[in-house]
Amino acid sequence: MNAPEKYPVAHAEAQADILTIAGKAYRSRLLVGSGKYKDLEETRLATEASGAEIITVSIRRTNIGQNKGEPSLLDVIDPQRYTILPNTAGCYTAEEAVRTCRLARELLDGHKLVKLEVLADPKTLYPDVIGTLAAAEILVKDGFDVMVYTSDDPVLAKRLEQIGCVAVMPLAAPIGSGLGVQNRYNILTIVENATVPILVDAGVGTASDAAIAMELGCDGVLMNTAIAEARDPVLMASAMKHAIIAGRQARLAGRMPRRRYASASSPLDGLVG
Repeated sequence: MNAPEKYPVAHAEAQADILTIAGKAYRSRLLVGSGKYKDLEETRLATEASGAEIITVSIRRTNIGQNKGEPSLLDVIDPQRYTILPNTAGCYTAEEAVRTCRLARELLDGHKLVKLEVLADPKTLYPDVIGTLAAAEILVKDGFDVMVYTSDDPVLAKRLEQIGCVAVMPLAAPIGSGLGVQNRYNILTIVENATVPILVDAGVGTASDAAIAMELGCDGVLMNTAIAEARDPVLMASAMKHAIIAGRQARLAGRMPRRRYASASSPLDGLVG
């Protein structure tokens, strides 16, 4: 007979820990993109290794059926298995972004969940916050479930939540930079003030970056370049999967306090003189 678990309640809670977005539950807190891979087969393998259940798709750059007779991402990413998250990557105005989301809804038979990003310029790929707010208001009123890419401004993040976005996705560093979480206190403030899921979007470069985001209390992390541009994308996808799990568990476990001076690992009482 196996010995009873010492902490059965805590373990049960960890097993039941799920991410809920727009009323749907997900076990994986890693969201991945579908671009930048060398071919569709690498996309398939890396996606499977990541364990992700939500896959972002750039409607302006990826064929999901709008280009008849050409290879489609949906040939390797099964919509019955994954939640397809159309995004507005490459849109520089609110009007473009809204139009792209409506196209995605048409292509995906009424699909409502979208990732909104309205970019300010092609060099920094920072969000145009004014355009983002405008597009978010239109899309929410039009019945979309909006996950929104934004800056690390806690005030703006709260405003997007109040508009009705189902998840807010602040950048950790510029898109594709791989610089890691450069704004920990901003991200922490956003997390503390939020009542919707907060997911780091952009800037992750390696597994430790993903773990840090989760330890800060983020509900998930979305990434693409960190996996697709790794020397071995499939292996990196697996590493990111485990980093997300480790960071989440560390957050739930509660880290030890930081101390200025050393603290002996072993008790000092009862030492032999």
